[in-house]
Amino acid sequence: METTLANLQATIEELYDAPAEESGEEYFTAFDEFKLSLNEGRIRSAEPDPNSPTGWKVNAWVKKGILLGFRIGRITEMGPPGFQFRDKHTFPLKQIRWNLLSARIPPGGSSIRDGCYIGRNVTCMPPMFVNVGAYVDDATMIDSHALVGSCAQVGKHVHLSAAAQLGGVLEPVGAMPVIVEDFVLVGGNCGVYEGTIVRQGSVLAAGTILTGSTPVYDLVRDAVYRRQGEIPLMIPEGAVVVPGARAITTGRGKELGLSLYTPVIIKYRDEKTDESVQLEELLR
Repeated sequence: METTLANLQATIEELYDAPAEESGEEYFTAFDEFKLSLNEGRIRSAEPDPNSPTGWKVNAWVKKGILLGFRIGRITEMGPPGFQFRDKHTFPLKQIRWNLLSARIPPGGSSIRDGCYIGRNVTCMPPMFVNVGAYVDDATMIDSHALVGSCAQVGKHVHLSAAAQLGGVLEPVGAMPVIVEDFVLVGGNCGVYEGTIVRQGSVLAAGTILTGSTPVYDLVRDAVYRRQGEIPLMIPEGAVVVPGARAITTGRGKELGLSLYTPVIIKYRDEKTDESVQLEELLR
């Protein structure tokens, strides 16, 4: 009989807190059940929560389960002849249920690690990588050389363009992972890191970098967005963000005429933006 999620959480918490040298059969049994739940999307490292200031809550116990898998895993050689790799035996390549999910993964070196959720009709263009704990919802496109880092949460109908990077946030276990909500377009060579939340329908122009330490200037609403304590950087819904710069106004930097990189919101989505984004559907 399948373990209930409440019982599974209690077991993972108990095993995580146990001495590191202990790793009996009960560890692997619990971890296999845990990983199955990750693969099926029944548990995730973060999930929507309308009562939270961010709209999301972190499930620290899920991160503990992933870390437990690394702790009890042994390094072994895996993969078919000619395509072998060495990793913890608890995290082999993910087995995709092609007949149910209709994922499209053309040949060319893409990798999806076991213990992540891949939704229906997801497109993965080679080479790309999805790490353990990630959640990629339906009809999203992960383009060439893109990375979905550990525990990153990606919504429906998202396009992660070529070489886009969603950073992994596995530790500390209570930290918010990177979250990209539904219908977001992440342009080529973008980077989203340190638990940043990109709200629904936003557009990140090519080369935009979002971190916890770089403020984002909203020219439309005359506002500045930044991480504040435990509250991560949050990009407003429908914002169009481009790479920008701001002048250094004091000291030697001012004397040299230097500027610092900063992302800038120059507009919010309109019909013209929507027409450009809709063209991406032709690639799916």
